[in-house]
Amino acid sequence: MALAVIRTPSLEPWKLLQRKPLPAGRPREWYVTHNRRLKAMRLAIALLDAGVYVPSKATNATIRTTAETLGIHPPSDTTCRMVRALIRYGR
Repeated sequence: MALAVIRTPSLEPWKLLQRKPLPAGRPREWYVTHNRRLKAMRLAIALLDAGVYVPSKATNATIRTTAETLGIHPPSDTTCRMVRALIRYGR
């Protein structure tokens, strides 16, 4: 008799990389966009690890719950759209 084992990946954050200071002298909007992209990538990776492979399954509530689990501030609607775009085009 065969036994199937399904392993659910954890949402625990990996060991953090050493942070480097951002380049000075850029407009504020550049820093906002840069940080938004980083957050969207972190959330997209966590959702893919959790088994959310289709953008329609990644609702704002799902993304915000994942952010809370990871200890990240709740993302804005713009960041949630960016997460869905990363999941869609990352295939």
